[in-house]
Amino acid sequence: MAVEQRGMEVKVDAPSAGLWAHTVDGLRRFFDGDIWYSFKRSPVTILSAVITVLFMSAALFAPLVAPHDPFDLAQVDLLDSFLPPIWVEGSDPRFLLGTDDQGRDVLSTLMYGSRISLGVGFASVIFSLFLGVGLGLVSGYVGGTVDAVIMRIADVQLSFPAILIALLIDGVARGVLPRDLHGEIWFYVLVFAIGFSGWVQYARTVRGSTLVEKNKEYVQAARIIGIRPALIMLRHVLPNVMGPVLVIATIHLAIAIITEATLSFLGVGVPLTSPSLGTLVRVGQDFLFSGEWWITVFPGIALAVLVLAVNLLGDWLRDVLNPKLR
Repeated sequence: MAVEQRGMEVKVDAPSAGLWAHTVDGLRRFFDGDIWYSFKRSPVTILSAVITVLFMSAALFAPLVAPHDPFDLAQVDLLDSFLPPIWVEGSDPRFLLGTDDQGRDVLSTLMYGSRISLGVGFASVIFSLFLGVGLGLVSGYVGGTVDAVIMRIADVQLSFPAILIALLIDGVARGVLPRDLHGEIWFYVLVFAIGFSGWVQYARTVRGSTLVEKNKEYVQAARIIGIRPALIMLRHVLPNVMGPVLVIATIHLAIAIITEATLSFLGVGVPLTSPSLGTLVRVGQDFLFSGEWWITVFPGIALAVLVLAVNLLGDWLRDVLNPKLR
């Protein structure tokens, strides 16, 4: 930003001043709009947003805020294993929520586990969104045989539960790829398995909206002046069908986290060396009936609270973006 200062007078060049004014005007419109008004009048939504932000912050800054590093062998001692939470007799003040069977701090493993679960969830949602939106646009705009083929594939996939599709893809990948690569590419395999199992909802929603938008005057005008179909879909149709997609993506994030936890609980997801919330629950269940309940209860509670908060945010976003529910 070019700034000219003469004495006490500060002059800002016109482009910078215009950008600043545009940003301030955009923020003012947002805080005066219906979305912010609905958000601040819903205590449940505010609480859900706070919980989601706390989980994301703890996951993102886990190396900085976690009391211990569960992957640092210098900080892990087997003599500290099975220590109860701090309010139970026999606890250690160093471990607020106790330790697991390997002497790792449960609170720290929750932060690092949330990091993996949220990372897999966000990556899976992005993959599903790009695949589903792309196929939905092509299916709705082109129509004909292309539309029939894509929708029949979607119908076949809808007849199977998403978890079974994810299990099938994960199992095929593990069988085809060399065993030496399993520990290196598990993240990409898991993202592809979960993401591919969830593209259908995006495709069907975008297809329905595209069928409506492509017959409107602005699309017909773009065709008349010679704009290519690909540009029409990306520049004109896509911005007008993204409203429902954002709602689906928010709800799908919770589904992706649950799917990852389920796969990890079944032993076909995240490896034990990189524990997610689902892996922590699976490890803790072996000690649940021997009295070390905190090893599995706290990861289970964290998973349930995170998924509930994201689901509530998705429900609120669906209501606020649907004019029929206002």
